[in-house]
Amino acid sequence: MLRSDGRILTTHAGSLPRPLDLTRLYAERAGGQAVDEAKIAEMGEAATRANVRRQIEAGLDLVNNGEQPREAFFLYLQRRLSGFGPGGYREPFKDIKNHPDFAPIRQAIFEGKAVVSNMTPPKVVGALKYLDPDAVAAECRQFQRALEGQKPTGTFFTAPSPGIVATAIPNEYYDSFDAYLRAITDAVAIEYRTIIEHGFDLQIDAPDLALEGHGHFAERPRSEFLAFVEQVIDEIRRVTADLPQDRIRLHACWGNYEGPHDADVPIAEMLPILTQAHAGSLLLPMGNPRHQHEFRAFTPKNIPDNMAVIVGCIDTTTNYVEHPETVADRLERVAQTLGDPTRILAATDCGFDTSAGAGRVAPSVVWSKLGAMVDGAKIASERLF
Repeated sequence: MLRSDGRILTTHAGSLPRPLDLTRLYAERAGGQAVDEAKIAEMGEAATRANVRRQIEAGLDLVNNGEQPREAFFLYLQRRLSGFGPGGYREPFKDIKNHPDFAPIRQAIFEGKAVVSNMTPPKVVGALKYLDPDAVAAECRQFQRALEGQKPTGTFFTAPSPGIVATAIPNEYYDSFDAYLRAITDAVAIEYRTIIEHGFDLQIDAPDLALEGHGHFAERPRSEFLAFVEQVIDEIRRVTADLPQDRIRLHACWGNYEGPHDADVPIAEMLPILTQAHAGSLLLPMGNPRHQHEFRAFTPKNIPDNMAVIVGCIDTTTNYVEHPETVADRLERVAQTLGDPTRILAATDCGFDTSAGAGRVAPSVVWSKLGAMVDGAKIASERLF
């Protein structure tokens, strides 16, 4: 488990703004247009190098590739696995349905923009098999090249939870949800292992473990959602059991979008299950207006001694730049509740561009927000240590 020994370490949740030209290519490909794959690869490499450099210049301790070579945090799998076809659909979330006058406001945000939408996924029409294990290895090597001459405190690399694929991408092939989930888990396990083997910490992006309470399971009993959370944690534990626990971080969230979020499931209901994960740390959003109060759940009784809390202390859905003192307050509250400042790290609530073009925060503002987080972590460090 990473420890903030003497100062609070800083990181983020994965995706960072992509160059507009690269975003356009991703959006065109997602829309079914023919694109120059070599051009995408070239631009993705350049964007990764620039992204790594900017993270280090911003003062971040634990950096990644910004997910620049991917068009979205889980939709990229449709090019690495067999079995996907066009025509999937994702129901709007419960909080959006409950506020129908908000839907056109949300839609207007993306009008005229090049964007890849997680709400228009493919569907599964055949057996899911990882086609070429070198696909993720090549992305790891690209990140290694971008790190040449750079010396961050640490590195991480993201891969999706099997649960987000199983709930966001409709299944028309497997005869049961259990079989579908297991097939996805076996496929993404190749990415998990490859990332660790290349020397990076693994971040498993699992919005399903909170989001699907008001998504896939919105009209079903809460017990069914919590049973799903437990099932996903069990599946992840099955394929990570022999990987080093302290090099795995689990990121759960309620959906990275500006919206009412008044149907979100409280963290206290999922936390006893999330802490059963084979992971050294949990990254959870606590920088947005709906969940700032939930720091109270992070007590010594609720968080195992061998697990750190990566505190989401920057909201990734607003162009407000948090004041460093606000960031410090958020970090100090969790440190005091947990009783050990060495077991917290600072991060963003979620990614800034989880699907290319879908980010609401201007790129220059993103870097200002990350700078505020770094400054806030320094203030909190001075007080806590």
